[in-house]
Amino acid sequence: MKDQLSTEKFVDPQITATGEPRAHVALRNVQTLWFNTGTLCNIECENCYILSSPTNDALVYLTAEDVTTYLDQLEDRNWGAQEIGFTGGEPFMNPHMIDMTRCALERGYDVLILTNAMQPMMRKRVQAGLLDLHATYGDKLTLRISVDHWDKGLHDKERGAGSFQRTLDGMNWLRDHNIHMTVAGRTVWGETDPQARQGYAKLYAAHGFAIDADNPAATVLFPEMDETVDVPEITTACWGILNKSPDDVMCASSRMVVKHKGAASPSVIACTLLPYSPEFDLGTTLEQAERDVHLNHPHCAKFCVLGGASCSA
Repeated sequence: MKDQLSTEKFVDPQITATGEPRAHVALRNVQTLWFNTGTLCNIECENCYILSSPTNDALVYLTAEDVTTYLDQLEDRNWGAQEIGFTGGEPFMNPHMIDMTRCALERGYDVLILTNAMQPMMRKRVQAGLLDLHATYGDKLTLRISVDHWDKGLHDKERGAGSFQRTLDGMNWLRDHNIHMTVAGRTVWGETDPQARQGYAKLYAAHGFAIDADNPAATVLFPEMDETVDVPEITTACWGILNKSPDDVMCASSRMVVKHKGAASPSVIACTLLPYSPEFDLGTTLEQAERDVHLNHPHCAKFCVLGGASCSA
């Protein structure tokens, strides 16, 4: 058996390179249904896991009709999700963003939008839409702002010169209109967790942002997802060794809807981090997406199992 196995990692969905059974995760206790609004973005980051840019339309725009279709399925399947998440690309590049958000809010879901809070969000039409949604639904709507580092220089190194100030301008607008926001940062900078949170706390205090730097749900610090770094494969034995449960991994509690360029319809992906990996495409319906997910990718190990990270709120 071992002689037939590839010596490379993350090849066989069922078996690791050392011949051990690969860990898998069942869908349980669903918390979040994600929608990728499209990979187009107003900027191109140095290390974007989804390769978003002003020209990458590998994932095309979803519409309010698409969202409604899957919200109907969500209720039919009785998943019990509490939250609808929107990610991109930059979600506010999508002309249907306000309508898609309203579709979810009017059904009673909490909505989380991941955004860089830059020019696409600051367009007058979008601002008017956000103000209307906030007036109607209040803190059921949360915008998670990408602030890769609390220091302007390091943030701009990742996102381009001037991006830190443009993001702060958007956050200032959200603050002035009492729209609930949280922050997502990165841990690539070599700081300890307390050092990073202290830096974010100073940034929030300087601008009057009502964001808790010490709350991991309000200031989410993501591990870097570098596919060139060697990471261990997760076997079924790892759950006991690491004292972790498969129920703690993101694909146990969420799925993501995407639409690939040229596809006839959207499809459901196991993980927000892996929209381009065919084996994590689970089908076109939520029913098809209820099957187990084998952790056959470096992100599964570094980001989710070992990093303990989750994109949900």
